[in-house]
Amino acid sequence: MDWGLLLEYGWVLLVLVALEGLLAADNALVLAIMVKHLPDEERKKALFYGLAGAFVFRFGSLFVISYLVDIWQVQAIGALYLLFIAGNHIFRKVLFKKPVTDEAAESGSSAAVDKKKSGFWFTVLKVEVADIAFAVDSILAAVALAVALPPSGLGHIGGLDGGQFLVIFAGGFIGLIIMRFAASYFVKLLHSRPGLEVAAFFIVGWVGVKLAVITLAHPSLGVLSEDFAHSTWWKATFYVVLVIIAVTGWFMSSHKVEENVGENPVKEVDKQLGK
Repeated sequence: MDWGLLLEYGWVLLVLVALEGLLAADNALVLAIMVKHLPDEERKKALFYGLAGAFVFRFGSLFVISYLVDIWQVQAIGALYLLFIAGNHIFRKVLFKKPVTDEAAESGSSAAVDKKKSGFWFTVLKVEVADIAFAVDSILAAVALAVALPPSGLGHIGGLDGGQFLVIFAGGFIGLIIMRFAASYFVKLLHSRPGLEVAAFFIVGWVGVKLAVITLAHPSLGVLSEDFAHSTWWKATFYVVLVIIAVTGWFMSSHKVEENVGENPVKEVDKQLGK
């Protein structure tokens, strides 16, 4: 690959890592609260088994989606799903005025109370199911970002270029690492600048629009030109809007002061992850 291609692939990977980090923050908080009723050693094992299972699921699902990614119906479902979760989250945020971390804490706390006496393996199963649900969002967003990348010359895996596959895999793997080791930083970031949580889901919705454009440009539909979907003009517009959303989310966020320690979600994550 030449330098221009490397820069384009590197930029998409950087965007994926940032998006994975923001999405992983509230996910990590939910997982931490789900296992809080277990003894320390079992808690760490439950998180480890859950994340290990999530890694296997993400890796396996990548191979499946690599063979389905060229089917326009699959692309359409993915685009609609991303637009739905973005719209649903933003609607709830605007309507109820609750940060993601607060919603995560409430849902996680409810689960912990309802299943307070859950055994170790049942808790692992709950963590696994939650991980899989979180992974679906991340994988679809990663696929939508990567499929428009130019061919890397690294062969093909199913319907995906080898370079595209590696970018999606790297983004998902880094997302799991973030969920385990850097979760508290992103929880703190979202907690201090709550506007970023809305910006993150606006980005998810914008990524859904990108996948919708790719779907409409599919040869079987031909609503849009394939040249447009892969044009430099459209790619530049997409990333400029993405950066504007991120920057707006940052500067429109009021910097919140740390609240009471007992209500601090950052300390909650640190505690449950054994830090």
